[in-house]
Amino acid sequence: MNHGSNQSVNRRDRGQAAVEFAIALPMVVILVLGIVQVVVVARDQIAVELAAREAARAAAVAASPSAAASRAANEAISLRPIAVAVATSTRQVTVTVSHHSDTDVPLIGPLIAGIDLQATVTMQREPP
Repeated sequence: MNHGSNQSVNRRDRGQAAVEFAIALPMVVILVLGIVQVVVVARDQIAVELAAREAARAAAVAASPSAAASRAANEAISLRPIAVAVATSTRQVTVTVSHHSDTDVPLIGPLIAGIDLQATVTMQREPP
């Protein structure tokens, strides 16, 4: 029996695994950071949609739709800055909320430009 050659093979296997790990690790880290960036943008989009719904509801029942929409959108979410645009007719109110989401996750953020998010909601007007 030759135990010396088995130890040599085990060391080579461990060395090969370490090299493969060192090669794969940067790709895995970049993939995980990319996923984190997508989740952050999705979270911001959901918040913008929530703000648009809240703003449209407030504008639909208010005597001053623009002021009510702006106030409701800003109270609904903590994203800043947001832009709130209101268009009214005799029967409907349409609110559009916009936000620029910066891509600021390390390593990924600088590679991707910021993303403009927007949500529009239309509701029937109700008497104030």
